[in-house]
Amino acid sequence: FNTSSDYRLKENVKPITDALSRLNQLKPSRFNFISNVDKIVDGFIAHEVQDIIPEAINGEKDAVNEDGTPKYQGIDQSKIVPLLTAAIQEQQTLIESQKSLIDGLTARIETLEG
Repeated sequence: FNTSSDYRLKENVKPITDALSRLNQLKPSRFNFISNVDKIVDGFIAHEVQDIIPEAINGEKDAVNEDGTPKYQGIDQSKIVPLLTAAIQEQQTLIESQKSLIDGLTARIETLEG
């Protein structure tokens, strides 16, 4: 499945910020679908994701058709990938900063003990 991603189709391109904060708001869950009680899967509840990554969700919470049957929400998992990538990049920056600090402190300790 491909989506259009060519830069010539886009404008107002900005980096994702606060990815870790947004990612930490997600509530991944283990569950089974009512139609398949024997199969446990990992995933998300659509309405819980809607406020955090609205572009990943189709439909509205608790919507019903004219005849009263449920209009179920859907989730496009691929829309979560950019946030995951940005969060990993934020973590990597933190890790490298902490590694640099640890290396500096280790060198100072070695000098003091030397």
